[in-house]
Amino acid sequence: MGFLRPFQATVVAIIVTIALPRSSSAQARPQDPVDTLPVFELEPLTVLSRADNLIGTVTTASVGYVGAPDLRRRPITRVGELLETVPGMILTQHSGTGKSNQMFVRGMNLDHGTDFATRVDGMPVNLVTHAHGQGYTDLNFVVPELIDDIEYSLGTYYAGIGDFGSAGGANIRLRRRLDEPMFIASLGEFGHRRVVAAGSIDVGASGSLIAGGELRRYDGPWVITEDMQKLSGMARYTRESRDSHLSVLALAYDNGWDSSDQIPLRAVESGDISRFGQIDPSLGGESSRHSLSVSWTRSRGSSSQRFAAYAIRYSLDLFSNFTYLLDDPSLGDQFRQEDDGRLTYGVDFRHGQQFNALGRTHRLTVGGEFRGDDADVTLSRTRDREPTSIVRSDDVRQWSVGSHAELVSSWTDRFSTTLGLRGDYYSFDVTSDLAANTGRARDGIVSPKLALAFRASDAAELYLAGGFGFHSNDARGTVTVIDPASGDPADPVDPLVRSRGAEFGIRSTPFSGLNTTASLWTLALDSELLFVGDAGTTEAGDASRRVGVTLANFWRLSDTWSADVDVSFTRARLDEVAPGEDRIPGAMENVLAAGISRESPGDGVFGALRLRRFGSYPLIEDNSVRANSNALLNLQLGYRFGEARVTLAVFNLFDEKHSDIQYFYASRLAGEPVGGVEDLHFHPAEPRAFRVQVSWGF
Repeated sequence: MGFLRPFQATVVAIIVTIALPRSSSAQARPQDPVDTLPVFELEPLTVLSRADNLIGTVTTASVGYVGAPDLRRRPITRVGELLETVPGMILTQHSGTGKSNQMFVRGMNLDHGTDFATRVDGMPVNLVTHAHGQGYTDLNFVVPELIDDIEYSLGTYYAGIGDFGSAGGANIRLRRRLDEPMFIASLGEFGHRRVVAAGSIDVGASGSLIAGGELRRYDGPWVITEDMQKLSGMARYTRESRDSHLSVLALAYDNGWDSSDQIPLRAVESGDISRFGQIDPSLGGESSRHSLSVSWTRSRGSSSQRFAAYAIRYSLDLFSNFTYLLDDPSLGDQFRQEDDGRLTYGVDFRHGQQFNALGRTHRLTVGGEFRGDDADVTLSRTRDREPTSIVRSDDVRQWSVGSHAELVSSWTDRFSTTLGLRGDYYSFDVTSDLAANTGRARDGIVSPKLALAFRASDAAELYLAGGFGFHSNDARGTVTVIDPASGDPADPVDPLVRSRGAEFGIRSTPFSGLNTTASLWTLALDSELLFVGDAGTTEAGDASRRVGVTLANFWRLSDTWSADVDVSFTRARLDEVAPGEDRIPGAMENVLAAGISRESPGDGVFGALRLRRFGSYPLIEDNSVRANSNALLNLQLGYRFGEARVTLAVFNLFDEKHSDIQYFYASRLAGEPVGGVEDLHFHPAEPRAFRVQVSWGF
């Protein structure tokens, strides 16, 4: 798979050079102030932890920031799990480690990312018209230790969030400088081996360069070893002056793996396979991502500007098999999804202006975005990774432009309003191997937003917010008139799907050290339309409505101890369907995340204990089959010696035999009826695993 391509080899060389120890004079330079510009919306203030008091600075109760110190306290098995800092969010896996996670939040089965807009340093991660799923969000390219903070916003109330933002969004910001060189080495069960190195140096009088990377191997507990081989690299140049900052960021990622997809429960109960076995032994994939982005920010007087541009080269080659012998009893149902050399490019500009009018202070932010995607996506039938037929192959050219404005007005010392308006226009151009499915589609949408904030006291603020959002559909579904798998007529789907949301919330600090938020929210979608990459067709779902409550609490118990408890409850239903048939498969109804941690300010013991639980949820519309609940406990203990740390992590502490994810559908094994057997299919949670890590500078 070209594990060490020239660009990546260059990044590794830079990492080794920069990570070498350097003189104390080079380390004495203060921490990069790039995130301390006056205009809050463009470059948020540096955030150290969830304990920061956001009263008076944000527009809803569902906005939050998590800094690097809090992220470091979390024992994680997957990069994507860092998004579980978002209250109510769960990330799981139904296939190999190199594949995007399954995502759930606010009663929505986001699949691999639809309806949650994710960015890394402003670059979009969600991929449109993707080979495997619309909005596909793969965070495996991020090195967790190089994350500076995560900003999240739940709901449809933010003008700066466009496509895939119905449930909200998150922006992951990466480091710009390290105070010390960083080195991490980790060994663990099931073939876990991992090395991370990073460092930064000053360049000239006002510049700095940081570089870092990760090498990881992992086999997993599976009967057929995963043999995952991952390389991620980052290099960033930053130049700062009194009122402006320039950043050039390069990221590289390459990964290959064999995978164990979800398996039928009946095969395990009959003894045909073990809990960690699989039906088709030849599944797996390869993926890569290379990007270059430039951002420039200036703050002068009462105004601020930000300009960013990016280019991303991405590929995925994925082999899966979920139904085994159901569709093709002789050759099997294995299929290949190729996203071959996609190019994603775009620009983003924002201007912020503070002014006085009507005797009050106002802050206006206006912005514009452009994004283009050039993709070649193919769905094929295969056996043992050898092609047997092509279902469909499409050359897709898709672009979108968006503009937005947001006006924050402080009418009194305690009351403020935020008016937002967003407009988006999309163009789809598909050239298909089936001429009838070649075509163009255009669509636009306008999304107004409104938020009210009232500070009841210095320790409590109330919010009322509402707004419209949307997600785009796969370009292929907008022009498809013939089902490529069956040859039957098909109806094109709407290019853009409307969503509507509202929320009442409160943010409070009842006493020193405790930050708590509570929100009562609702979210409605006109239709849960999805392009099904596994079948090459589009499924039109019914309209839906969700109502829920989310509670998030972070308590700084002392200088060394902290605790957090997040709870989310959701009621999700399909609209205008027969009573008893209105449940939404995969809609999680309750989620609990809690933890307690100790961080040593000097030499000494540190550690964390974290619980993550999601309750039972429906797997089919009549609620007759439900997924089992899942609760996992992870432990991390260590000792700090100056800049060095030794850490022991124990995942799935009590060795619970839970399922990471569950589905209910028909599949067919050898000797079974032609129509298959409806059954529970699951991907098991990994068993208890021990990992030891030695680190310096982290």
